[in-house]
Amino acid sequence: MSFQIARHFDEEKEQLILKPKGELDIASTPEFKKIAEKEFSRYQSDVYIDAEDLIYMDSTGLGAFIYLLKLCQDQEKKVTVGKMKKSIRKLFTITQLDDLFLFED
Repeated sequence: MSFQIARHFDEEKEQLILKPKGELDIASTPEFKKIAEKEFSRYQSDVYIDAEDLIYMDSTGLGAFIYLLKLCQDQEKKVTVGKMKKSIRKLFTITQLDDLFLFED
């Protein structure tokens, strides 16, 4: 499955919404980072990652989330992740990164 990422700005919540679809791995991570950085630079807002359609994530994908988190923290913004599959969420727990992100189940 190819990787896609939908994005839009929710003016009511003043929040950038990113919705990755497919596999966030070594092949797709550069695209995710590029789009996330571009959109965050444009809106300078909190970010919500709707992970409902994310079917797989490896360590490079995890690194991309951390990259986005760092961008946001530098501007005192937060990253919230929602609708993440348990198998992917487990990566955050195993690596003890689950305390850095806000998770909405």
